[in-house]
Amino acid sequence: MNSAIIVAAGKGTRMGATVDKLWLEVAGQPVVAHTWRRFNDAPCIHDLIVVVRAEMAGHFAALAAQYRFNKPFQLVVGGPERQDSVCNGLAALSPDAAIVAIQDAARPCTTAELIAATILAARETGAAVAAQPVADTIKESADGQTIARTVDRSKLWSVQTPQTFRVEVIRRALAAARAQNLILTDDTAACELIGQPVRLVRGAAPNPKVTVPADLPFVESLLR
Repeated sequence: MNSAIIVAAGKGTRMGATVDKLWLEVAGQPVVAHTWRRFNDAPCIHDLIVVVRAEMAGHFAALAAQYRFNKPFQLVVGGPERQDSVCNGLAALSPDAAIVAIQDAARPCTTAELIAATILAARETGAAVAAQPVADTIKESADGQTIARTVDRSKLWSVQTPQTFRVEVIRRALAAARAQNLILTDDTAACELIGQPVRLVRGAAPNPKVTVPADLPFVESLLR
């Protein structure tokens, strides 16, 4: 059984203190509705867990009804950090779940093909992540004002979501992070702690995350 956890408990502070980016309308629907629909409609996903802030649970339930999402789902309250929210989502998984795809709620353009590819890679390797090779020239700066050196980009990849795992692998990895009192913003970083290989899965289509207002026109063009 393949499950998905959509992490929607953050506040997206880079968008602005008074703006909840997940509820901004893009291509006629809230950002999070597009993300949820991608996983609702993906044939390889059997059920979903949407991790939310407690005060927003009613809004998410209404969203599911409004857009007639028909795949089984649970709403789970998140924690203070992203990895706490992921752990809460993992705790709510069905005992039958063997593979779990973890998705940022603010990444609304993920394709069904990419979801399926990460599931296949995770089944084979134990862990997989949607990723793209870094195309820009990368510079390192010690002071944020002047360039210290040019970084070799040939080995650099930008990771996205879904980040997909055998369930027992990600549980063990996050337990290791917790035991070391580490706060991680990336689930695959926990796999690095336990020596778990993570397969890079390159998507054919853009898979941007809505982070700042300037992201919205590009996402709108992709969704339309």
